[in-house]
Amino acid sequence: MLKPLIAMFGLLLATSAFAQTAEKQEKALSQYLPYAGEPVDRFQFWDLQRWELVGEYKVVVWPRLNEAYLLTVDPPCQDLRWAQKIGVTSTANSVSKRFDSVVVGKFKCRINEIRPIDYKKYLADKKATKEAAKS
Repeated sequence: MLKPLIAMFGLLLATSAFAQTAEKQEKALSQYLPYAGEPVDRFQFWDLQRWELVGEYKVVVWPRLNEAYLLTVDPPCQDLRWAQKIGVTSTANSVSKRFDSVVVGKFKCRINEIRPIDYKKYLADKKATKEAAKS
């Protein structure tokens, strides 16, 4: 009797945590989308500085501190929503849609769209909004 109850509680916690995470991802995506440009075929890539999951099949990657790209991968992408770390494949320091992938554990999720984000404008607008709220 105790084991099924514990399992049910664990499932409830996991479902609740995912709902919060999905809500947070949706909010982040809505903040980045106004700054996302038209899709491009590729971008220069040397190192993954940071990344942020912003949807079930969407991730923002920073190849440099002030340069960001919104990547959409093909479904299914196993374990992306639970990933603690990811990788990005590249060829000759370039990430290309349809040829490169987001790597999650042992899975490769093919990139089907790349959109540059005007990250400097995003940061400037965010700072201006914060300063306006202070006054």
